[in-house]
Amino acid sequence: MGGAQRNARKRKQELAAQRAVLAARKAKSDRNKIIITVAVVVVIAAAVVTGILITNNQKNKTEGMQIPVNKASEQVQVKRDGATVLVGKDSAKVTLDVYEDFLCPACGQFEGAYATQIDKKVEEGSVRVRYHMLTLLNDRSDPPGYSLDSANAALLAADEGKFPAFHASLFKAQPEEGARGYDKDQLIKLGQDIGIDSPAFADGVRTGKYNQIVEDAYQQVAKDPKLQQDFGKGQRGFGTPTLAVDGRIVQTDDPEWLNKLTSQQTG
Repeated sequence: MGGAQRNARKRKQELAAQRAVLAARKAKSDRNKIIITVAVVVVIAAAVVTGILITNNQKNKTEGMQIPVNKASEQVQVKRDGATVLVGKDSAKVTLDVYEDFLCPACGQFEGAYATQIDKKVEEGSVRVRYHMLTLLNDRSDPPGYSLDSANAALLAADEGKFPAFHASLFKAQPEEGARGYDKDQLIKLGQDIGIDSPAFADGVRTGKYNQIVEDAYQQVAKDPKLQQDFGKGQRGFGTPTLAVDGRIVQTDDPEWLNKLTSQQTG
């Protein structure tokens, strides 16, 4: 074999070796890509599953929960009047209308900020509160219907003279909008925990005794032109919470709004 032939064969062998190395590297790279891709898919899948579990846990966290009792004064007068509840003395100079939904986050924030001040005014006799429990967010619980169930139960609690504690307890442990509300058995149990032992309360919760008057009241209130507010960008409508005295909306931007309201009425 001549030198030219040996060189040619050697060159072919070198090229074959280079191709083999490149092929091996490519195969290793492809395997790494596959491994990395699989790992990413697994991580994403795990994150999705974890997210679903967390979301479901948050959505259903009220399931089976005993609603904690929030104490409230039992020394105040309580009277149900149709779909509203009057709390306080008839002789009070100010009657404050409070329009709210037990699922409404803003209503919960309002209660947390001002409930103690309002209760004090009620106890001292300067303010009487007329509560309107509405169903603005009735479709925003999962399953829908918590706003109506809780409003009906609150009216039944008012019949038993236990409205303040029932009302305070539902807002203190308020369900999240878009999540599961408390079911009827849980509402009945709350009634029992605050001292309601009348079978009429449990029966009324289960049958939705006051459902119709609650729904009718909401339809009437939502169309009341005196209670319409500006939401910006030319939009007006009714929202919760809304506060009013003598049919005029009360603004609560000023932290002293309640003191000023009572001083104006007594001045």
